[in-house]
Amino acid sequence: MVWRGLGGAVALVAIVGRTSLGRANGIARRCYSAAATGAKAPLHRAVMATETVKFFEPQRDQVFIDMTFGAGGHTRALLEAAPGSTVVALDRDPLAHRLACEMAAQFPGRIVPLLGRFSELPALLRTVEGLDRQRHFDGVLFDFGCSSMQFDEAARGFSISHDGPLDMRMDRDRCPEQLSAAEVLARIQEPDLVRILKVYGEEKQAKKIARAIVNARFTVKRIETTAELANIVAHCLSQGESAGGQSTYDFRQDKLRRPAHVATKTFQALRIFVNNELNEINYGMVLAKHLLRTGGKLVTIAFHSLEDTIVKRHLTGHVVDDVASRVPLQYVSHTLAHETEAMQEMMKPHWKQMHKHVMVPTDEEVAENPRSRSAKLRAAVRLS
Repeated sequence: MVWRGLGGAVALVAIVGRTSLGRANGIARRCYSAAATGAKAPLHRAVMATETVKFFEPQRDQVFIDMTFGAGGHTRALLEAAPGSTVVALDRDPLAHRLACEMAAQFPGRIVPLLGRFSELPALLRTVEGLDRQRHFDGVLFDFGCSSMQFDEAARGFSISHDGPLDMRMDRDRCPEQLSAAEVLARIQEPDLVRILKVYGEEKQAKKIARAIVNARFTVKRIETTAELANIVAHCLSQGESAGGQSTYDFRQDKLRRPAHVATKTFQALRIFVNNELNEINYGMVLAKHLLRTGGKLVTIAFHSLEDTIVKRHLTGHVVDDVASRVPLQYVSHTLAHETEAMQEMMKPHWKQMHKHVMVPTDEEVAENPRSRSAKLRAAVRLS
């Protein structure tokens, strides 16, 4: 489904040898990566590393793409599970790329660090000899969303709990034309902001929040920090009072019944918009289909429904013109018509899922790493 007209200049596709389980568990316990070597940055743990290794069953001489390197926990697990395997380590964050280069020194000749987005991968692969042709890779891994390093660094502007500049750009300053979240809020029109909050944040109070943000921009000052934005949203929603005199929005729960700040969905929506995440995810799924050899495996880890829906639509074949349909194709308008060849291509299965139901972290992993609790893992095999 294509949304157009955001600010008059943006068009977004919204719903655009074997390894034993015991060995995989041992590898997963070692999959902790510091944000920098000897670093002061917080520890980052790879989510569902055990399951990832189990599904890939990495073997010697196989080549994988870690599309979201982060701190390298999943890459390290694959390399340790299959000596002789190679991982192309892609990430759009310059810090993550630096960590990939450092890990490449620990595994000489087995890691190919690449800096860029999913949409930049085809051009990047053409610069690496022997890796630019289709149907070459044995596995593709996605770990969507922000890393702990990004959330825990106040200067990145992703977190409500850490006051800092309202930035939210995963690429940092690598792409000069990319607007920060503060610049978006300084320029955007109210109807467009409502749409972003409603679609990307699934925020029921989108109109009220957008009005408060625009009013604050014109009557007080430009919103430049995470604390300012969080306070505006909290103050805005505290205005609705129940009969008992208590704010209706003082307490919120997320879909897992966890306490959540009232501005969480607003931050999520802005982050997705600033980084064009859903377009990138959709394009990444299309790339996976073309890059994997027949029998190659795909593993995705998503952290909210918008990400997981795109993955699910691609795996189940609900895709039109390489764009994930917002609804299953049987609910698409009967007025749409396609040529016979196009319909046959769309209906042709490209994936076979390796499990019946979506997989979630174990209770033990959630206890050790609370940030993993909303993760959903899907695994599939590429068909011919």
